[in-house]
Amino acid sequence: MDIKTITKLKNWFNQFEGTITAFSGGIDSALVLLLSRKYLGKNNAIGVVSNSESLKDKDYQLAVNFAKKNDIHLETIFTKELIDTNYNENPSNRCYFCKSHLYTKLEVVKKNFPNFTVLNGTNKDDLGDYRPGLIAANEHDVRSPLAELELTKSDIRKLAQYFNIPFWDKPASPCLSSRIPYGSKVSLEKLKQIEEAENILNNFGFNDVRVRHYESTCKIEVPWTQINLLKDYTNEIFPLIEKLGFDTCIIDEEGLISGKLNNALNLNNGQS
Repeated sequence: MDIKTITKLKNWFNQFEGTITAFSGGIDSALVLLLSRKYLGKNNAIGVVSNSESLKDKDYQLAVNFAKKNDIHLETIFTKELIDTNYNENPSNRCYFCKSHLYTKLEVVKKNFPNFTVLNGTNKDDLGDYRPGLIAANEHDVRSPLAELELTKSDIRKLAQYFNIPFWDKPASPCLSSRIPYGSKVSLEKLKQIEEAENILNNFGFNDVRVRHYESTCKIEVPWTQINLLKDYTNEIFPLIEKLGFDTCIIDEEGLISGKLNNALNLNNGQS
C-alpha cells in the first residue's frame, strides 16, 4: 500500500476533534469508520447505522458485528422513510429524501457530540453517477473523506484489505429500494420480497445479484459470466422466488449493471 495515501488519510482525519460516520455495512463507510477509530480513538469516533426497511438485515448484522469486533461505539437509529410520500412514491430523486431523513437523524445524534463532524462513505467514482443523495449531504455539511482524497472503489478495496477489513471484497449492496423502478411505489412488502429473493440466490452461490421488482414479475441480474450458470439452476431457484409472490421470473440477459434503473431517466436535463 502506498505510504503517501496512508499519510494523507491520517492527516485528513487528524484535523477533526471527532467524527460521526453514517455506516451502512458497506466497504466504503466501514473504511471511513475504522480509520476514524484508528486515528481519533474510540471516544471520538462514533458510528451510526440506520436499521431502516431498505437495509438488508444481513448488512445491519454485519455492521453491528464489525463495530463490536473493532471496539467501535455504534448507535442504531430508525429513519422510517417509508412513511414519507416524497420517498415511497419513488420519484427519480428518491435518494435525496432518503438521505435527508438520515442526515436529519444524524444531527440529532450530533447534539450529544457538538464538535464532531458527520462523515459518509462517498468515493470518487460516486461523483460521476446519478446520486441525488449527494445534494442532501451538501445541505447537511456532511464530509466525504474518500471522495475528497480522490479514492476510487478499487483504491478502497485495496485499503480495506490492507487494514484487515474481512469483507474488503464484498459486492456492492445498495438500498433495496433501488431495485424498484422509479414511479412504482416503494412498500415494505416489495422490499421484503426483494431481500428474500436475493437471499435465495445468495444461498445458491450467486453473491453479486440484483432482483428488480416489476410488480408481479422479477428480473434477476447476475454478472454476465454467471448467466449460464444461473440458467442451470432455474428449475430450483425460480419456484422458490415465485413463492414470495411473483408470477414470473426473468433472467436479464444483459447481466448485472449497477444503477441500471437510472437508464430510464433523462440525465441530460440537469439532474446528473
